[in-house]
Amino acid sequence: MNTTRTTPSKDDIALLPEFPRLGLDRIALVNSAVAAREAVAALRDHAHWGFDTESKPTFVQGEVSDGPHILQLATTERAWVFQLHDPASRDLAAQVMAEAGHSKAGFGLGDDTKRIRAKLGVEPVGVIELNHLFRASGYRKDMGVKGAVAVLFGQRFIKSKKAATSNWANPRLTEGQLIYAANDAWAAAVVHEALRTRAP
Repeated sequence: MNTTRTTPSKDDIALLPEFPRLGLDRIALVNSAVAAREAVAALRDHAHWGFDTESKPTFVQGEVSDGPHILQLATTERAWVFQLHDPASRDLAAQVMAEAGHSKAGFGLGDDTKRIRAKLGVEPVGVIELNHLFRASGYRKDMGVKGAVAVLFGQRFIKSKKAATSNWANPRLTEGQLIYAANDAWAAAVVHEALRTRAP
């Protein structure tokens, strides 16, 4: 018999203690050939990654985004933020996204994978939509990272609206942007790890 489970409401989540975020000391900005090689070498030591992208928002009707401008990949310990305007970072990001042998887990990845195909010219391999795993466990609505963190850890995942709508194409990212971007991918990695080791 299938059990239907309720996705936590915004009001429910607002009452929970804050989920600790990944700090700048464990976030690497990848915007050069050297940084890209170091990031890829570190990532390849792990089988499971958190995955997300960010694109500069479009505010004019009919305007087409040329994103993603940022690709975030994370393990449960660290996160790497690839700036895709840098040719070496873009090329190595494309390589690892097309590699088998590593899962790339995240939330709402339909648009992300579509943009990766268009921008990087590769088919992402090993992509895991975490919402599907929660749905298979009986949750009817898409969970999202906030709901997942609430269900699994009883905590509230903080997302900055200011950072979310900021200019991700800017060559110089702010600390707030780095923390926002990295934590989206890192939280996905942590959630995926929890789902692999225990039922939600």
